[in-house]
Amino acid sequence: MSYNLDTLYRQVIMDHYKNPRNKGVLDGEVLTVDMNNPTCGDRIQLQLQVEDDIVKDVKFDGEGCSISMSSASMMTQAIKGKKLKEALKMSDTFSHMMMGEDIDMEELDLEDLGALQGVAKFPARIKCATLAWKAMEKGFHEE
Repeated sequence: MSYNLDTLYRQVIMDHYKNPRNKGVLDGEVLTVDMNNPTCGDRIQLQLQVEDDIVKDVKFDGEGCSISMSSASMMTQAIKGKKLKEALKMSDTFSHMMMGEDIDMEELDLEDLGALQGVAKFPARIKCATLAWKAMEKGFHEE
């Protein structure tokens, strides 16, 4: 990864960390999933409003490192408006990216997620990046 690309990715991650998208709480009937990463203390509460197999709205709350919180922000943007099946496929693709596999960023349908590709080089941080995604999967499987 070139220095300029690395710098850009760091800026994207910090932007999502400092200005999280979809952070907060949903009203009404929602699917709520609480998860944490005991290794580093990250915790997330994910709320999903699903109607007719489509993610109508999604919000998260919690605390953690810049990787976990920015990943949650990016994920909520990526899955909003998607069918459950599409969101789960995105999660699977994201997991493959975190394992260091080359993936088609177009397939993830949100360019900002590419900023997290470098996390694959730091195995201890992969759980941080995947926490929100795992919460989403857990919620859909329990629904």
